[in-house]
Amino acid sequence: MCTNYAAARRDRLFRHFGIEPPDSPWRDDVYKDYPAPIIRRATAGTHADVATFGMVPRKHIPPGVRVFDTMNARAETVGEKRSFSGAWKRQQLCLVPCDAFYEPNYESGKAVRWRINMANGEPFAIAGLWREWDEGEDGKALSFTMLTVNSNEHPLMQRFHKPGDEKRSVVILPPNDYENWLCSRSMDEARTFLNLFPADLMHAEACPTPPRISKSAVAAPTEDADK
Repeated sequence: MCTNYAAARRDRLFRHFGIEPPDSPWRDDVYKDYPAPIIRRATAGTHADVATFGMVPRKHIPPGVRVFDTMNARAETVGEKRSFSGAWKRQQLCLVPCDAFYEPNYESGKAVRWRINMANGEPFAIAGLWREWDEGEDGKALSFTMLTVNSNEHPLMQRFHKPGDEKRSVVILPPNDYENWLCSRSMDEARTFLNLFPADLMHAEACPTPPRISKSAVAAPTEDADK
C-alpha cells in the first residue's frame, strides 16, 4: 500500500509527460486528502488536473460513518468495492505522476521509512482511478486512488510492510504503456496493465520522515534541483 508519495514537480512533470495541470499548487510530499496532479483522458484528449489523494475525501464521508481510507484500491477487488467499482466500470483511469513513493521497512525490527523511485532518477506514473464530486457553489472537484497488486514474490517490494502482512505494491506503468492504459476500452483490457514493475529498474533506500504539513498550508513547489 502507498499512503504517502512525492508528486512529480511541475517542471519535471512537463518534461517527462509533456503536460501539466492548471496553475494550482501541490506539495512535494502528498498524504491523504492532499491535492496532487493526475493525468487522464478527457473529451478533448489527454488532460492534466489537480485532484485529492483518496477516492473518497474525508469531507465526503457521511456523519456517523467510521472514517476509512481510499488511497489504494486492490486490483483483485476493484470492481467489487463500492468506493471504486463505479470508476473502474466506467474506465475512469488516470496516471499519477510521481518522483518517489514511501513504504515502511521492518527489517531492523521497527518501522523505517524507505523511499522508492526509478533507478534512472526519472519521474514515473502509477496506475490510478479518478472520480468527480459536486462541491456545490465551488463547482466540480476530482479525487483519485492508486491501484495495487500482490508483491509477495517481488525482490524489492516484498521487503515492505509489517511482518506477516500481505505484501502489496502500487502498479508502476512503463512509459510506453501510458497512452494505452488511459485508452483501455474494457475492464479486461485494463487488467492487462496491472503488473509488478521490474525490480532492477527501481531504487530504494532508507530516508528520514519529514515533518507533516497540513494540506491547508499547501504552497507552490520548490524549484527542481537539476533545473
